[in-house]
This record gives sequence, C-alpha cells and structure tokens, in this order.
Amino acid sequence: VQLQESGPGLVKPSQTLSLTCTVSGGSITTDYYYWSWIRQPPGKGLEWIGYIAYSGSTYYSPSLKSRSSISRDTSKNQFTLQLRSVTPEDTAVYYCARGGSPSLVMTMEYDYWGQGTQVTVSS
Repeated sequence: VQLQESGPGLVKPSQTLSLTCTVSGGSITTDYYYWSWIRQPPGKGLEWIGYIAYSGSTYYSPSLKSRSSISRDTSKNQFTLQLRSVTPEDTAVYYCARGGSPSLVMTMEYDYWGQGTQVTVSS
C-alpha cells in the first residue's frame, strides 16, 4: 500500500487548506481500515487531526473539529482534508496514514504513511 499527499505548499491566513491523499495498492473501503491525517509543526511532535473510516464515517480531534472536514472519493481511491480559517500556527508537515483500528489511530500506530507534504501559512 502506498499513500501520497498532494496540495498547495503555501496558503494565506484565513483561507482553507485542502490536501488530498491518493492511495494505491489497496482500497480505502476495505474493512476495517481507518485513514488518517496527521501533522507535525516545526519543532513539535505529531498531532492527529482526524480520520475517515472504511465505512465513510469520520472522527476528529476535539481541538481541530470545528475547522476540519475529511471526505473521500472512492472512484479515485482518495481522501481529502479541508482545514478552514488557517493561521500561521497551522504551518506543518501534513501526513496521511492508514491505521487498523480507532485505538491504534489515536496512539499513532499506523502501518502505512505517506511521505508528508510541507504546508506553510503566510501572507
């Protein structure tokens, strides 16, 4: 299984950050996988953003829930993160990854990761 993030590397404050993860070698609808977005701000640890499950259900970190949306396009085997009203504090490397259960997702135990994509929020 391979995951690849794509999207703009520079976003202006107050705009919406949109990233897509394209999955190959496995279907995002296969039972019982959970497809996550994670980020790592400069000099800080990993932060889980949310996931979309094989069923299409979603779950978000409470700290980002009000600004986050994760959706999917099963015909393209992709899932997408939208983060609204971004500020410079949203500058980070963003990763997509696959987890085998909600508990493993919460503890950052993933079996496959994308390479990550740098997103900078700046005017």
